[in-house]
Amino acid sequence: MTAVNSQDASTLADFPPSITEQLNTPCYLISGVAARRNCRILAEIRQQTGANILLALKAFALPALFPVLHQYLDGVCASGPIEARLGREDFGGEVHTYAPAYHGRQMEQVIRFSDHILFNSLRQWRYHQPAIERATACGKEIRIGLRVNPGYSEVATPLYDPCRPGSRFGLLPHELENADLTGISGLHFHALCEQGADVLARVLAHFEKNFAPWIDQMSWVNFGGGHHISRQNYDTALLCRTINEFRARHNNIKVYLEPGEAVVLNAGVFVTTILDILDRNPPIAILDSSAETHLPDVLAMPYRPHIVGGAEPGILSHTYSFGGISCLAGDMFGYYSFAKPLRIGDRLIMADMALYSFVKNTTFNGVELPEIYLMDEANRPHSARRFGFDDYRGRIA
Repeated sequence: MTAVNSQDASTLADFPPSITEQLNTPCYLISGVAARRNCRILAEIRQQTGANILLALKAFALPALFPVLHQYLDGVCASGPIEARLGREDFGGEVHTYAPAYHGRQMEQVIRFSDHILFNSLRQWRYHQPAIERATACGKEIRIGLRVNPGYSEVATPLYDPCRPGSRFGLLPHELENADLTGISGLHFHALCEQGADVLARVLAHFEKNFAPWIDQMSWVNFGGGHHISRQNYDTALLCRTINEFRARHNNIKVYLEPGEAVVLNAGVFVTTILDILDRNPPIAILDSSAETHLPDVLAMPYRPHIVGGAEPGILSHTYSFGGISCLAGDMFGYYSFAKPLRIGDRLIMADMALYSFVKNTTFNGVELPEIYLMDEANRPHSARRFGFDDYRGRIA
């Protein structure tokens, strides 16, 4: 297939057909070189601002690549005890854990594996305070923070908007009024999704306005994730200026960022093979993969992955619909056009598939999980994880 745009050219530069054609499909192929390229940008932000940068495990969690990422990042942010344990045991550095609520069994593990624990409500903090106090009495150092809702966001898709009307995420200003925050050392907000520094600056202005009485009581503030820092044309100078000016206004307060996508942006692809082509109008190509189980954002967001050589339907000479391998009627990837007719056995490369991909995969319908390949610094692929029957059986036993 011939590359038709700059995105294809950059994808093929990191993931050439000479490599993707030799892999078992369906599969993810992750490039350590591309991830390191992103991390160098993040390391420069750290150097210029003094901010600490964490990997959001909810977006990307591949232990085989952690040794590379650990060289540049300060630790991880986790969404509960399982991710916190992965961060502590496999990544190292700081572990920050946040969930909308924790039950008692979870909190035991969260305390064990976390340095920072963030609560979504004062009630949750007070409920778990005795367990935290017991741990600190035994020498465990834990910093406690509260997630707050800045009251402003510019996320276009409601499904991914943490500040949408009726959001369950974060305390509102009136909930902190007259509250005794003794023991709370930080505030956390998250209101971005694949957005630039200009959006952060506007969100930050609302955060400072709405939570001014409490910011200077804190020793740290977490700006959350959704920062598209490694994207081409991202305004890193504005990001650095925004962080530095915020710190200067607030007694050199420590700042955290927790990007997920920026760490592995364009650092992975999903490779799938055409198994059959149905004679419909337009033709339907049946893939050896599934949107429902392998790329759930395609159906939930909805999200349209870019396919190398493909364009919007009707743009190029031959338009196809792509169907998944599960029994779900709506297991469809969408419509794409190509310069040449597709054939059974052709491999398709879906770009920018390191993030929010295999971390979301399921074994619904008994569909096989994709193999995960990692390319080393010499661009040699090796299998980091292969899945089989036991992975399916173990989840339902």
